[in-house]
Amino acid sequence: MASPNYITPAGLAALRTEYDRLFAIERPALVETIAWAAGNGDRSENGDYIYGRKRLREIDRRLGWLSRRMKAAKVIDPARQEDRDRVWFGATVTIADEDDNERILTLIGDDEADAGAGRIGWNAPLARALRGGAIGDLRRVTLPAGEREYEIVAIAYPE
Repeated sequence: MASPNYITPAGLAALRTEYDRLFAIERPALVETIAWAAGNGDRSENGDYIYGRKRLREIDRRLGWLSRRMKAAKVIDPARQEDRDRVWFGATVTIADEDDNERILTLIGDDEADAGAGRIGWNAPLARALRGGAIGDLRRVTLPAGEREYEIVAIAYPE
């Protein structure tokens, strides 16, 4: 992995919870179902066996991905940010576009991003444009809909 996987403590906890659930609950139950289905005879037309094996591969792939992401994780607590006058990881930023439409965004780890809830990944184009900005700065960003300019109106960090 070329760059570290920046993540908040809550984001890492969510990855760990998903890993633990898949590894300790879903996978063992699925293995049991596959073993039962295999004992029923002809596996070529056994839906429980075929679906179970497919789902087991999906779970194993997801477990591998979660393991790699957690291993590369660099946990950063936004509440401990020293430079609160600039936009850094974990900042909640209010921005205004050319039409004075305001948006509130929080810059968090890519694995915990939810654009619909205003939580954008640290490596998203808009987040990259906002990085290091201060209140009053104008930032230009190229988005799929075209180039836009945003003004940083407010910056906040959790306490």
